[in-house]
Amino acid sequence: MDSYQNCQCHTSTDFGPCPFATNVIRAAEYNSYYRTTIWTGQNLQMTLMCIPLCDDIGIERHEDTDQFIRVEEGYALAQMGHSKDCLNEQWELCVGDAVFVPAGIWHNIINIGNCPLKLSTVYAPPHHPHGTIHQTKMEAMED
Repeated sequence: MDSYQNCQCHTSTDFGPCPFATNVIRAAEYNSYYRTTIWTGQNLQMTLMCIPLCDDIGIERHEDTDQFIRVEEGYALAQMGHSKDCLNEQWELCVGDAVFVPAGIWHNIINIGNCPLKLSTVYAPPHHPHGTIHQTKMEAMED
C-alpha cells in the first residue's frame, strides 16, 4: 500500500526515521511545494521539489553532503562545477534521469520544460531539518 496516499498532499509529515514505503513518482506528482522532506533518517534524507517554469533551484553547494537528484516529471538542465562561476559540466535530463552531486561541488538544476519540474532528491547525510517544508524558493532562501 502506498503510505503517501494516506496523508494529505501538503502536510508537514516527515515519515522518518520510521520504516516507510511509498511510490516516489506519485508523491512527487502530488507535491507542489518548492521543497518537502518526506523521510529523514540518521544518515539519509529524501525531499521532493517542484520547480516552476523558467526557474531553478539556485546555484548551491553542500560541503559535507552528497546528493542524488532524479527527474520525476518535466525536463531539466543540470549544471555542476568546482567553482560557482564555472559550472562547466552540463546535462539535459528527462523523466527517470538522475545526477549524482559529490559533496563540495557547485550545482544548479534549471527547469527547461513547459510544465513544473518535479524532482526527488536524496541527501546523505541529511541536509535539512526533519519536517522541512518550503512552499516557495523565496521561503527556502530566507530559511
